[in-house]
Amino acid sequence: MIAKFVAALFLLGMNVQPTPSPAGSTYTLVTVEPHKGAPPDAKLRTGDVMLYESRDRVPVTEVTPLAGQPVELYVVIDDTVGEDFGQRFDDLRKFVNAQAAITAVGLAYMHNGTVDILAKPTTDHGSAAKALRLPLGNTGSSPYESITELLKQWPPSTARHEIVMISSGIEPFGGNELSNPEVDSAISAAQRAVVPVFAIYAPPSGHWGHSFWRTNWGQTYLSRLADETGGESYDITGINAVSYAPYLDDITQRLQRQYRVAFTPEPQSKPGFVPIRASTEVPHIDLVTQDRVWVGGGE
Repeated sequence: MIAKFVAALFLLGMNVQPTPSPAGSTYTLVTVEPHKGAPPDAKLRTGDVMLYESRDRVPVTEVTPLAGQPVELYVVIDDTVGEDFGQRFDDLRKFVNAQAAITAVGLAYMHNGTVDILAKPTTDHGSAAKALRLPLGNTGSSPYESITELLKQWPPSTARHEIVMISSGIEPFGGNELSNPEVDSAISAAQRAVVPVFAIYAPPSGHWGHSFWRTNWGQTYLSRLADETGGESYDITGINAVSYAPYLDDITQRLQRQYRVAFTPEPQSKPGFVPIRASTEVPHIDLVTQDRVWVGGGE
């Protein structure tokens, strides 16, 4: 309870603002996830999405397909990952260059609880890809604090915002338990800003790379961050992936299957988070979205 209280106080003091939405509306991003073997070509309409606030169904007022619409996408790399990360450069360059012309890609590195932005979101994909460098091999910093800092620095826009995070997920502060204050704060910041996080596990350098309990918690935190923000986590197995290409291809496809879902929330006595869940009766698909949305505006 103390950790959650501290995280809530921290969030209220932050200047993290969601992407602008139509006046009077509350919205979330929903990604269509086809069942294995099912064609991923379902086209959702307003009546296809059922949204629940806690247990109560709330009116969905708009379902807008986002394929072909502007995106700002940050690839964020943890400086604690091992030196063999350089072997993934080709995968990442291909991913960046494969993005649609309307997608602005940025590149940043996480270290010491801060974020080093080497390329702000740009549609010059070749320029963004050239900003890749080897990680510094630092240890002892919080990647979740860096994600929170990135969200604070990211100006609002009409484009949807997305993050691809490459990290071991190890959180050195706040104790190893499910409700870690740094992880909680990053999740809350991403949820309030309506930013899905796609997390790719990468083993860290040094001793932590073969510390089972640290890597186990790191993978848990990455999975939780992705799941609760409406993203996806990849290779949460503790094994260094031979190639990131399958994960990055999946992310590219998911970006083309997203919808902006506006809804009318239940009246709130004061601004705050409310839990939500999305479902559909359209066969052979699931709907993925964040666990909570901020309702009521204000700080």
